[in-house]
Amino acid sequence: MLVSLACAWGCSIGQGPPPIVADADLAYFRTAATAIEYPDVAEPACGDVLATAPPMTLEQAGPVEYWPLTLQEAVRIGLSNSKILRDLGGLVVASPQNVQSVQSPMIVETDPRFGVEAALSAFDASLEARTFFEKHDHPLNNFLFSGGRAFQQDLAAAQVELSKRAATGSEFSLRHGIDYDFNNTPGNPFVSYWQNNVTAEIRHPLLQGSGVEFNRIAGPDSVPGVYAGVQVARINTDISLADFEMGVRDLVADIETQYWELYFAYRDLDAKLAARNRALETWRRIRALYETGRLGGEAEKEAQARAQYFRFEEDVQNALTGHQFQKSRTIAFAFRGNNGIQANERQLRLLMGVPVSDGRLIKPVEEPLQARVLFEWDQILTQAIAGREELRRQRWQVKRRELELVAARNYLLPRVDAFGRYAWVGFGRDLLNSTRQSDRFDNAYQTLTSGDFQEWQMGVELQMPVGMRQGHVAVRNAELQLARDHALLEAQERDVAHDLASALAEMQRAYAVAQTNYNRRVASAQQLAALEAIYEDADENQKTRLLDLILNAQSDLASAESGYYRAVTEHSLAVTQVHFQKGTLLEYNEVCLAEGAWPGQAYRDAAARARLRVPPHQIQDYLLATPRPVSRGPRTYADELRPLPPIAP
Repeated sequence: MLVSLACAWGCSIGQGPPPIVADADLAYFRTAATAIEYPDVAEPACGDVLATAPPMTLEQAGPVEYWPLTLQEAVRIGLSNSKILRDLGGLVVASPQNVQSVQSPMIVETDPRFGVEAALSAFDASLEARTFFEKHDHPLNNFLFSGGRAFQQDLAAAQVELSKRAATGSEFSLRHGIDYDFNNTPGNPFVSYWQNNVTAEIRHPLLQGSGVEFNRIAGPDSVPGVYAGVQVARINTDISLADFEMGVRDLVADIETQYWELYFAYRDLDAKLAARNRALETWRRIRALYETGRLGGEAEKEAQARAQYFRFEEDVQNALTGHQFQKSRTIAFAFRGNNGIQANERQLRLLMGVPVSDGRLIKPVEEPLQARVLFEWDQILTQAIAGREELRRQRWQVKRRELELVAARNYLLPRVDAFGRYAWVGFGRDLLNSTRQSDRFDNAYQTLTSGDFQEWQMGVELQMPVGMRQGHVAVRNAELQLARDHALLEAQERDVAHDLASALAEMQRAYAVAQTNYNRRVASAQQLAALEAIYEDADENQKTRLLDLILNAQSDLASAESGYYRAVTEHSLAVTQVHFQKGTLLEYNEVCLAEGAWPGQAYRDAAARARLRVPPHQIQDYLLATPRPVSRGPRTYADELRPLPPIAP
């Protein structure tokens, strides 16, 4: 028996049966219990990842094949391949629960606890059915009812109920019950009989829990502080859509930033290659003088020119490969400009969702903006306050708090329910007979349909906690939550205005610096050309003095060229950042988010429901303080230009 159990246990963990040995300390079981195991799950992407080619390095042999790529194509590929919205901060690996995906809005929408359909399901019709059977057999200490015999009884009961809760809070139910009783009690006209009934019942709340507004906000059977109605669920979905849009926007911003990083890396490499080639030519000249022992070819001059060449060679190597990328979640458009071509190209591939290496090197073919871009401050500030995704998300949060305050005030009312029930009752020796009988109680359904026995009940129920402590604290809590979210919205609006001003100032700074660096570049090139011309015609004494000037001029020209392309790239990114801050980055990159098409029947159902909509009945004070409309509809460009109310001081 012990051997069988051991074999079964060993097979269950997929390792075969352990050897049966006399081990007093059970070392094997301790090792097996603490061993690290791997889950048996499908890994569909594993094959593609394992087939990735090695990265390009300095030892890359042969000519390089380039992949000319436009910014629009990079954004398109990145969005097409991004089921998970990646970033360069490593969140996909370190914090996957915080990463947005294309499924995120649908996950919130289909949440079986707090989603829209879950909230609507509270108003679905419910069908219940139950059947019970009983057997009684016990003595009775009563001669009158038992005749001195043991009491014996067979019971059967069946009931079917269809119930429905309305949006007003009313509960409707229709029940049909059947009872069978067989017992030996003396005096019964029938040894066994059937009894059935059809009952219609309605319960309607008059104060607390009443009204379409409250039930759509809080949901039926809610408690203070927990609001899960369909309107709150829909707002949660809208918040998730705003989060998803921010994720897409951040991905587009990262792709564009990395694209211009790669563009600058190529330009920076060109500048450093030109500087290295000039330094190499200078070194060769000095080397020729050094080898012939002529003036100007002293050992220290040759070493100085050689050091200059190798310093530029190091710059070329770093500009080509770059340094190891440090993962950090920083703000968008944080231009670094020091990672080299290959490192930046790998990061762009990561954001685009393409293999890290395929034998080609991505090369941007677009040029950054070189013309001056002007924005009208009042217009872009209005657009930012109206269209920024974070502000829209916070406004949905404020709207949710407003609705929750309306629902919380309802709990200051007592629970007063009006109740009504009407029933038809049947009784008979049999349950059903296909033909109508003259005997009044021949069968239960004949008695039921005759309508001779009808019952009704109506009344009012009151339930009210003395002091309404929970209701008052729920209202106060909802007021504090609303005040806090209002304050957050105001603070966010101020931050957005500040960030927009900084982006606009950065754009103007980058353009001015680009102009300055262009003039510096021209002057440095002219200085180097003049010095080289003088050096060609100078005597040997002058060449010794001019060497230092030429080497410094070469460094200045390389720095000026790199600085010019850096400023031009920063200006292009600053323009994009202005669009980011005012909430138009996706439109600027021609990216549109749209919901998929509905089934045809859904459009017809929506049109039918729209015709049935009527304004909710309003009761004053705490019951239904109807708030403003939940949504203004889809956002348009005209909405962004609409004047907003002033921010309260």
